[in-house]
Amino acid sequence: MAELSSGIMNLIAKHEELFDAKKVKSRTVLLKEGEIAKKIFIIKDGCLRMWQNHEGKEITFQFFFEGEMVASIESLRSGHPGVSNIETLEPSMLFVLNKKNFELLLNKEPGLKNFMMETAFKRFSHYSRLYLSFLKNNPVERYKELLRNEPRIIQRIPQHYIASYLGITPVSLSRIRNKIRKEIS
Repeated sequence: MAELSSGIMNLIAKHEELFDAKKVKSRTVLLKEGEIAKKIFIIKDGCLRMWQNHEGKEITFQFFFEGEMVASIESLRSGHPGVSNIETLEPSMLFVLNKKNFELLLNKEPGLKNFMMETAFKRFSHYSRLYLSFLKNNPVERYKELLRNEPRIIQRIPQHYIASYLGITPVSLSRIRNKIRKEIS
C-alpha cells in the first residue's frame, strides 16, 4: 500500500485541529451527485471510487487509493452542485478537511498548493489516458492496459465496478478474463 507523502503527513500533523480523522465503512457515499461539495478526503487506508448515474446505470470513472486526495474540486471551488458520487469501496481511514479549513490552509501552506497542483495534474492525465483508451482500444485492449498499468485495481476492486470503469458489462468482462487466461495457459 502506498503511504501518504511525508509532506502531507507533516501538514496534517502541523494542523491536526483542522482535519477530522474518520473511519468509514465500505459502501459509504461521501458525496452524492447533485450535492455541493464541502469536504476533501485524503485516504490513509482504503479505496474510493468516483462515479455518475446515467439513466440508472453506474459509470465509474476513477478509483482512488492510499495517499490520494479525493473531492469534487469543481463543486468545492465553484459552489455549484457536483456531477459525481464519491463512495468508499473498502473500510477506509480518511483525513477530512472542510472547505473553510481547506481555503485557510491554501493561503497558509505553499506545500498544500503544490500537492493540489500535483493532484490536479494526475487527475487530468488519468482522464486523458482513459479518454484516449476508449477512442483507440477495444474492451480487450482496455482490460490488458489496465492489467499492465493498474494491477491494484484488478486486485482490489470488485468485477462489476471494473466492468463499469471499462464501459462493458460484467458478463463481457468475465469473457475477456477467461479469454486472457486461456491465452496465458
